[in-house]
Order: sequence, then C-alpha cells, then structure tokens
Amino acid sequence: MKKYNPVRSFMWVAALAALTISGCNTNSDDAPTGEYAQDAVLISNEGAFNKSNASVSYYNRSTGQVQNEIYSAANPSQVLGDVLQSINLHNDKAYLVMNNSKKITVVNASTFKAEGEINGLDAPRYFAALNNEKGYVTEWLAYDPNTYQYGKGRVSVIDLKTYTVLKTIEVGVQPEQLVITGGKVYVANVGENAVTVINTITDAVEKNIIVTQSPNSLALDQNSNLWVISTGQKDWQLDPSNYTPGALTKINTGSNTVEATLPFSSKTAFASKLATNGAKNKLYFEYDNKVYQQDINATTLSTTPVINRSFSSLGIDPVNNYIYAGVAPGYTSNGWVVRFNPTGAALDSFRVGIAPNGFIFR
Repeated sequence: MKKYNPVRSFMWVAALAALTISGCNTNSDDAPTGEYAQDAVLISNEGAFNKSNASVSYYNRSTGQVQNEIYSAANPSQVLGDVLQSINLHNDKAYLVMNNSKKITVVNASTFKAEGEINGLDAPRYFAALNNEKGYVTEWLAYDPNTYQYGKGRVSVIDLKTYTVLKTIEVGVQPEQLVITGGKVYVANVGENAVTVINTITDAVEKNIIVTQSPNSLALDQNSNLWVISTGQKDWQLDPSNYTPGALTKINTGSNTVEATLPFSSKTAFASKLATNGAKNKLYFEYDNKVYQQDINATTLSTTPVINRSFSSLGIDPVNNYIYAGVAPGYTSNGWVVRFNPTGAALDSFRVGIAPNGFIFR
C-alpha cells in the first residue's frame, strides 16, 4: 500500500492550484470543483504494452474543449504507468486500473491529483466500489506460456480507507468486467462460460451462472436485469469450423437465473462492448464489426446496425445518448474519438491518446 505524502506534494499542488475552477453546478455547496469536473467525459487511453505511455483525456461537453495527458498535467513528477485497462468513478475519486503496472492509481476525480495507490495486484482488469469503504477488482492469474492458457482468476477485496487488499476470492478463468447490484458482485469470466456471483457481506462466491462461452461485458437495465454479451468459442488454436456463436443473455438478479438467451447467427463473428443508454431501456453493442441498438424488451436480436463499422471502445452518454466510439490506428500513434447521435449519424471527432479503450461520463 502506498499513500502520497501531502507535504512532499505541496509544491506541485500549489503550482497547479491556479487550474482549479468552479464545478458545473454552482448552486450547490457540495458540487464538485476542479478543472475536470465540468460536463466531463473522461477517456482512458491504454497506451502500448511495456511503454508506460498510458494517459487520460478530458472532453468538455459544453465547450468541446479537449485536454490530453491530464494525469501528467496534474502530477508532473509522476508517470501514470503501463497499460491503463479501465477507469471507474466513485464519488470524488477516480480509480485508474493499471494492468501491466499491477496497481490501481487513485486520483481526485475533479482535479486528477494523485491521492494514493493500491498495490499487491496481479494483472488487474476492472474495478468497482461497493461504498466508500470497500471495492472489488478483477485479476487475471496463472498464465501458462506452454499451453497459452490461463488458470482461475481472482477478485481482490479492497479497503478503500487504507488502499490495501483485504481478501482474494477465486473466480473463473480471466475475470473481466464486474457489476455490483443488490448486495452482489457479478463477474464475467471471459475464459469460460460463467458469470460468478459474490455476496458483498460474506465476500464469498454464492453461485456461477452458466451463460454462452466467453462473456466479456455486462450492463444493468432499468429493471435491474443484468445483460451479458458473449463472443462464443473463438480459440485461435481451433479450426474456425469448430467455433461457436456468441449470444446476448438476460439474467434476473433477483433469482440469479437466466431469463433469456438471444444467440447470434455467425460462428466466426465477435460480439463485445455492451453498454446502455441513459434511461437504461436500450442496449448498444458491437457485433460482426458493426454497432447495434437493442430494446431491452425485444425477443429477437436487432439485424440493422446503427453504425456500420467497428471501434476500439464504445460508450453512451447518459445525458443525450450520443454514442462515443474510440478509434485506435495502432499502439504507436494517438487515437481518435468519434461522436455519433443516437441514430448513428456522425457529429464530430477529436484526437486523444494511444489506444482509447473506455469512457466515463460525469
């Protein structure tokens, strides 16, 4: 565990104090204040493996202002790290999951000044906070270079007061995204065919819900149903004729049972990047290199794409339902974000860091 010393940080904090301005809601004494509190969209830029050039970009919805490298601007004496896998926001803190640096960097979400680190992690992927005291992070473990396979992964329970690991919980192979709802943590295990359910009181596994092979992303709808998108069996060691199709699965979080499975038609096409709109009554996802919109009450999969291309990342602004899509030309040059209206018409674009892989809307 490492917490930053505020005395040592005094000089650069003072130097950057001039950047601090009022938040977007000036009528509330509790409104967030700071350079990055205003109509903010935060973009996580993964960077190149082993290069420590991950970064975070800021986009202002109202002004169209774009600021890249905001972590470096707020913390000029520090390097963010190697492979920014994801960002999660909870209250006034942003948790930056640094996959190859094996840590989570904690910053003030409005100023992006570093507040501490969570260490002792192994290839962390995604983080979610239960409350101000406890959070959970998925980790990949036990890679065997001889078989090119991963073993069981884990979820680490984090004390958010001390930034230490309280406990580790074994889950499935290659645990990815996680969602907390109704006193449970739901974990998508992309290396197998299960969503693991963890009780947040006991921090023990309660159940594994069987879904289509390789669940990779999760989304909650307005009825607290959990949607899971799976890409199917696509092992590169298999002949494509032995691949299996992916599916969109609906899980009732009250009973923790599968209520519906909507299979995709192609065995070779990939499905990923599940997200919801602001009202949480529509799903967005990428399938076969196209973006689709799906009503949560539909009984069949949508066959008409809203955008006829693929992206490195996808996010839906809950304020206006604009679609944000990341474009990554590679891992040596900066990427782009393209914005679309809800029907898929392109609006504009702006330059960000290397390999944009996710969005946080404030």
